[in-house]
Amino acid sequence: MEQPNAEYGVDPNDLLIFARVAELGSFSRAAERLGLPKSTVSRRLAALEQRMGERLLLRTTRRQTVTEFGLQLLEHARQVVAEMDAVSVLREQRQAAPSGRLRVSMPSDFANLLLVDSLAAFMALHPAISLELDLSPRRVDLLGEGFDVAIRMGDLPDDALLVASKLAVLTHGLYAAPDYLAEHGDPQTPDDLARHAAVRLMRGSGEPAAWTLVQGDQRWSGVPAGRATANSPEMLIRLARAGAGVAAVPDGFALADVRSGALRRVLPGWALPSSTAWAVYPGRKLMPAKTRAFVDMLHMALGGRSLSVDVAPP
Repeated sequence: MEQPNAEYGVDPNDLLIFARVAELGSFSRAAERLGLPKSTVSRRLAALEQRMGERLLLRTTRRQTVTEFGLQLLEHARQVVAEMDAVSVLREQRQAAPSGRLRVSMPSDFANLLLVDSLAAFMALHPAISLELDLSPRRVDLLGEGFDVAIRMGDLPDDALLVASKLAVLTHGLYAAPDYLAEHGDPQTPDDLARHAAVRLMRGSGEPAAWTLVQGDQRWSGVPAGRATANSPEMLIRLARAGAGVAAVPDGFALADVRSGALRRVLPGWALPSSTAWAVYPGRKLMPAKTRAFVDMLHMALGGRSLSVDVAPP
């Protein structure tokens, strides 16, 4: 507590001492609260008055009164106290073991295809956390329903009560089973997709989502023909793997099947628009340790791995 502010000549700790003396009305009680000798509190306050050039307290044997200038300075001193208290709480939270009930909402595809191992490791690392996962497709009300974290895809609406942290950018491509391609042939251009079956992603309206493919300056858009539509990329992958047709899915979701040979990239030079994955959580001034630990895990799991595949043709 002996490092003065060289620019302003006022040590923030002296403002803290002044605020404690003014609030408690006693040098003795302030010294006890601060864990300092009473003589040090008196000396530091006298030095502060000397630097400010005015009296801050009027003291008699019976009472203590804050001067008019002291009241003005007290407003600033209280801000310093609030910031220092916040830093102390933050330090304590960072040092404390994360614990408690942690409610998380995320798409089931994201959890099942990208995060199973990371979630299991998180639980092993933090035995005091009780993890509750909501994998429903609905967009939950984090504040109204008491969720701590949600993973959301794409553009986010402005919300001053929530904080969004970018986790990863997912590239997208077309995939089909090798046996399907052996029977129906490999498309050479997007127009060739008209001769293929597609397993298509269902939009919120219930209609199949259009495909937009880009290669350099070239662009192709259309709604592919198909008899299967689902609102789950994981189901699209399973259907494509079973030979039902061509699916448009995030590359990271198909990565394991590509590596095992169960799926192959179709039109590898063409790509669909990418999407961004976000961790969204209440915008508290101090994030709970359990939430910070989970968000840190998400960044490690998704930021440190490839969410794309080799697009070179076989």
